Amino acid sequence: MEGKDCCPLLWRLLLAMAVVEVASAWNVTYDGRSLIVDGERKILFSGSIHYPRSTPQMWPSLIAKAKQGGIDVIQTYVFWNQHEPQQGQYDFGGNKDIVRLMKEVQAQGLYACLRIGPYIESEWTYGGLPYWLHDIPGMVYRSDNEPFKFQMQKFTTMIVNMMKANNLYASQGGPIILSQIENEYQTVEAAFYERGPPYVRWAAQMAVGLQTGVPWVMCKQDDAPDPVINACNGMRCGETFAGPNSPNKPSIWTENWTSHYPVFGEDQHTRSAEDIAFHVALFVAKKGSYVNYYMYHGGTNFGRTASAFVTTSYYDQAPLDEYGLMRQPQWGHLAGLHSAIKLCSNALLYGTPVNISLGRLQHAIVFRGSPGICAAFLINNDTRSTSILFQNVPYALPPESISILPDCKTAVFNTAETSTKVSIRTMTINQKLDSSEKWQEYKEAIVLFDMTSFRANTLLDHMNITKDASDYLWYTFRVQQKSPNSKAELDVFSHGHALHVFVNGVYRGSAHGSHGNPTFSLQQSVFFNKETNYISLLSVTVGFPNSGPHLEQRIAGPHRLKINKVDFTNYAWGYQTTFDAPVGNDPVALNLSSMGKGEVYINGQSIGRYWVSFRTASGVPSQTWYHIPQSYLKPKGNLLVILEEESGNPLGITIDTIQATEQQ
Repeated sequence: MEGKDCCPLLWRLLLAMAVVEVASAWNVTYDGRSLIVDGERKILFSGSIHYPRSTPQMWPSLIAKAKQGGIDVIQTYVFWNQHEPQQGQYDFGGNKDIVRLMKEVQAQGLYACLRIGPYIESEWTYGGLPYWLHDIPGMVYRSDNEPFKFQMQKFTTMIVNMMKANNLYASQGGPIILSQIENEYQTVEAAFYERGPPYVRWAAQMAVGLQTGVPWVMCKQDDAPDPVINACNGMRCGETFAGPNSPNKPSIWTENWTSHYPVFGEDQHTRSAEDIAFHVALFVAKKGSYVNYYMYHGGTNFGRTASAFVTTSYYDQAPLDEYGLMRQPQWGHLAGLHSAIKLCSNALLYGTPVNISLGRLQHAIVFRGSPGICAAFLINNDTRSTSILFQNVPYALPPESISILPDCKTAVFNTAETSTKVSIRTMTINQKLDSSEKWQEYKEAIVLFDMTSFRANTLLDHMNITKDASDYLWYTFRVQQKSPNSKAELDVFSHGHALHVFVNGVYRGSAHGSHGNPTFSLQQSVFFNKETNYISLLSVTVGFPNSGPHLEQRIAGPHRLKINKVDFTNYAWGYQTTFDAPVGNDPVALNLSSMGKGEVYINGQSIGRYWVSFRTASGVPSQTWYHIPQSYLKPKGNLLVILEEESGNPLGITIDTIQATEQQ
């Protein structure tokens, strides 16, 4: 009996698997109204969540909260320099496991948008390009340049084939319904002259030729070649976007900036939930059908991944903050907006829009479809509240707001009115590391000329020497002096980002640039001993540049050195301690308000750069708390290592837990 039952059961299982495989494959196309999934037009809300800026342990919760907030699509860049840090050597482990992220998106029933780039900008060091590209002969990034196109196509093809091998495209039953090639290229295209337009055409043709079975998009590229969709980036695409470059393409917003990325030395910029909602509603009212929030969860620039002067905390003001906690009212207000717009889906996707004036600064955009199908957006551009008549019914409109009427009668949502209470984030001290007995202190030897083996007759470029393997590079030389205590004027010009000066092993001064002006000069009076004197310059980069044309030509570090108008062409501290992990599941962070500048490691993993001493115009640090993911911690004996460049006091560091509560 067992032998007779075995085969039919196996046959039934195999048959069931085959049916699921066929049924789950989706056909994704588009028309002038929207993306079309399996023949159905879609209004889609998307949220950017970047896998290297969080951890695999955080992904399920982040995706679940995004889904709960009305997000349909998870959008992410692909980070080339994370996956191929050395040419031909690949890494897809840990928080670089993009396949794992895509499968988690699929498991939670959401779509995905994969922005391969592979140049991404994203306030990511070197715009996501691996530095080894720089050393390939004849290399010119992002242009009609054969060495670059070869490497770009090779990496893009590898990523596409990886997604295909895991059945992750919608055409295979996976979650990916949209891909992006290149990134905001039109902003730099003119700098490449005749090499720009052919590159755009080549990139589009190359991407489409990979046959993913889903559409491709180019953002900020008004002339994106067919069939690639041109898309908008910015805060006000309902006002600024010229629209699709073909009547057969949908209107897509790939980056709706939920705030502005913070940089060291500048105060945080915030954007209200009401302003975000207004511009989303306006974009949709103007036939927009896909809106992505950049970022929905910003996360953390772990290690040395942030671009020049960008803080370790990234888009903390997003609907999900750096720690993955809901930031209110952003999260709740946008969730309400999504629900209201989804009630209008039929009218928006199949109805005909009509613009109706309701006053000097007021108008309505009305979508009418089949009998009984009607949706209206009542728009008040005035800075004052007003009352209008729409279809002979009075409506009160708050200042700079849009009311959404899914049936053209009942206002179910207004962008300026939120019932969501503001959330308050509280940092609670869990442990103080204020006992000197708990700390071990290490002082790095100041590198002198006689200790070096690599020498040159010119000041070499910092970036090209370190090749993104370190933030630090020593420049040393020696000077012969005939008389003691001779005063000299030291003048160093640097392309940045920071510099520390030592004379005969003694610290003599520092200087640094800023995000707006990374170059700087250091002038310092120094005294020389009789005979041989050693000058040591510790050059420091704070992330590589991430944008602009000709990244391959950028330089950093000391560029000119003078002592008493004679041209030369030619103190770091470490601390460590251990601590036990706080009990519970609350997010954990280090309060580094007592420190200066450096980098932090937890159990051997860098949680990022800190620069507390670089104060904003209002006199506060740009970032004080530094996220320690729960997955980096063990219950007991966690090793904390601080690399401090200046003179911070580790006895003021605390281990804090983070809570978010609604304001009463």
